Amino acid sequence: MPTALVCSSHSPLLYCFDKAPLEWDTIQAGFQASRKFVEDYDPELVFIFGCDHFNGFFLNNMPAFCIGLAANAAADIGGFTGKVDVPQDIAVAAVEHLRSNDLDPAVSYQMIIDHGFSQTLQVMTGGLDAIPTVPIFINCITKPFVPFSRTMLLGEMLGQFANNLDKRVLFLASGGMSHHPTRYYPPFGEGETQVIAWQLSGGKDPRSMTSEQWLERLDTMHHEGARMITRGERTAKDMRLNEVSDRRFLDVLLKGNLKEYRNWDQDLLVQAGGIGSMELQTWIAATAAHLTCGGDTPSLDVYSVAPEIGIACGIIHG
Repeated sequence: MPTALVCSSHSPLLYCFDKAPLEWDTIQAGFQASRKFVEDYDPELVFIFGCDHFNGFFLNNMPAFCIGLAANAAADIGGFTGKVDVPQDIAVAAVEHLRSNDLDPAVSYQMIIDHGFSQTLQVMTGGLDAIPTVPIFINCITKPFVPFSRTMLLGEMLGQFANNLDKRVLFLASGGMSHHPTRYYPPFGEGETQVIAWQLSGGKDPRSMTSEQWLERLDTMHHEGARMITRGERTAKDMRLNEVSDRRFLDVLLKGNLKEYRNWDQDLLVQAGGIGSMELQTWIAATAAHLTCGGDTPSLDVYSVAPEIGIACGIIHG
């Protein structure tokens, strides 16, 4: 059965910007058109590929991939709280298929997702529990990075699995494009002691912030960051918003030449387009899944360098 694909940027600053981006109307029209595309397709099942920002996954045990067999969303800024409607039997069967095909994802019966999943799921489907959804986490925020070849294989094998389901399946990716939010999520070892302890333990270390303190910190810092952008204290260059880097990625993706990513130097990608560029792992996985099911190559709906919301914003569909 034909599948559908949507890959979309996310950002907390979409919900707390101090000044609207120059192309705000275009960006919003892109989100609305993608939502309409999903509504018209009317999916019966969603596989969403997302990331985390130290709200559900921590460095005491950071998997490359993890599939949620049940999931709830944290109340982080830019995110939407609630329980995800995870069809556990399908999620388990997907894990078994992956493990029979040279992949070994972790599983979670208590997955906590943040805006790296919930924002896009809410925007594109209308609710975290609107459509049965299997959440698939990819580590995009800290080294060692997942090789693009493994991410592509993850997508291909999930596409193979979905192709045997008698359902209309939507592959949804959340993240990217170029941005560098290390102000909020510093590289491990570079933050304050209580931040480092939180990143490592999620509150279990006695030196750590509590969950409430972490969420309050993110809220305060994002509002402050939005004002800094308006004042010119944080620029597109500071945030590594890089149209050249993004267009290079899109040129490969929109032609369906995903194998080219195997030769990419991930460190150079981060240097050019920030740590947020690693969230494009989700786009690679979702597109690989869609193409494996015989889906058409995706089309670009929106691309805009939007420093006011801290990202270069992209949306594609297929």
